[in-house]
Amino acid sequence: MCGRYTLSRPGDLLTELGVEHTEPIRARYNVAPTQKMPAVRTAQDGSRELVPLRWGLIPFWAKDIKIGNRMINARSETVAIKPAFRASLKRKRCAVLADGFYEWRKVDGGKQPYHIHMKDRRPFVFAGLWDRWDKGPIEPIESFTILTTRPNDKVAFVHDRMPVILRPEAVDTWLDPNLNDGSQLVDLFEPFDADQMELTPVSKMVNRPSNDAPQCLDPVEV
Repeated sequence: MCGRYTLSRPGDLLTELGVEHTEPIRARYNVAPTQKMPAVRTAQDGSRELVPLRWGLIPFWAKDIKIGNRMINARSETVAIKPAFRASLKRKRCAVLADGFYEWRKVDGGKQPYHIHMKDRRPFVFAGLWDRWDKGPIEPIESFTILTTRPNDKVAFVHDRMPVILRPEAVDTWLDPNLNDGSQLVDLFEPFDADQMELTPVSKMVNRPSNDAPQCLDPVEV
């Protein structure tokens, strides 16, 4: 699964995604579920827009927003048939901005967190799905989930799943509003190239969601 991630260096990612956005994006070092984070989706006029979405998908039909706490990830192998995700797969796909994610490896005495990122530290996007929930007394909530797949050879060292990272050439396909056949998206769910990625053991301060500082990325000896 993917339960924490980072967006510490947004860089020129929005320009690469064809999004016009002038305000700076706040650096995040320990993103946790239920928090709002930036994602890119296709607007009704065909342009791409950057929107804040709550992490943890709340399906439009849900009776309670608490369901979102269990919907932070969606397995790519079953996303086309699960009631919570199949409608969004057809019509509400998004690209979630990130530059790394955390996983914990079991070791003697507990678990050691690792930050998993590109070797050159460049930002990238996760394949995400979003939905809009408006059944409560408060204003409508737009939320998202991150798709997961089997791990590549490096991520397998710490976990048996990893988020679906979209290759640059796959983003156009993922955000194409005219593509609503899930079978045409299957190839996008392959694990990202392990040779381009790196695992760094980091401080256990990341274990607390309230810790959101550069020190979360401090490497440690293991």
